Amino acid sequence: MRIVVVKRVLGDNERRAARLRQRFAAGRCLAVNLLGSPGAGKTALLERLIPMLRRRRLSVAVIEGDIATTRDAERIEKAGAPAVQVTTRGVCHLDAAMVGAALRKLGRLPDVLFIENVGNLVCPAAFALGESERLVVLSVPEGDDKPDKYPAAFAGASAVVINKLDLAAYCKFNKARAVLAARSVNPALAVFETSCADGFGLRELAEWLLARRASALALRRPAASTGSFRDVAP
Repeated sequence: MRIVVVKRVLGDNERRAARLRQRFAAGRCLAVNLLGSPGAGKTALLERLIPMLRRRRLSVAVIEGDIATTRDAERIEKAGAPAVQVTTRGVCHLDAAMVGAALRKLGRLPDVLFIENVGNLVCPAAFALGESERLVVLSVPEGDDKPDKYPAAFAGASAVVINKLDLAAYCKFNKARAVLAARSVNPALAVFETSCADGFGLRELAEWLLARRASALALRRPAASTGSFRDVAP
């Protein structure tokens, strides 16, 4: 009986996620689902990326998922982006219904919407949110075995962000092993190395996001029309 209930829940979520995906596409919005363990640096990463994307004349907003408190949403607003807090009160992941409700509070879709999921590498991997891209943040202090332990999170991702590189000298982290393990379940996975402490690698990640949005927009316009990211940005 439990299996039947789980299938029903996931099936309902997939239907809601499909509607969100259509809405994001129609609104020319790049939706990014951000996964990672507690303390991996997801919010710090957004604090760095938001000003960079805004300098490229893109509007940015964030849906913040947390079991309790509004602290991360407050940090995001200080970084210059509107944030909608989703307090799950014990639920270990966001789902499409929660994102839909948050969008009603947000109002107009931004050019780039980050959905910072609850800190967890298990449950969030099973729930689609209508996102265009899924990023997994893996911090150096966590260890290089996380792709082996939580393969589903990496199998469904577009990219992995190896964060807190500034701590590499103090941690036994084998970057090559982590990348090999992640790509064993997802050969197409893009890999970025970042440090929010000194900004290392953030520009490359921002450029990748810009390119992904440009590619998505190009697919939705007539084939005869081509150009750079600046050409397709609203």
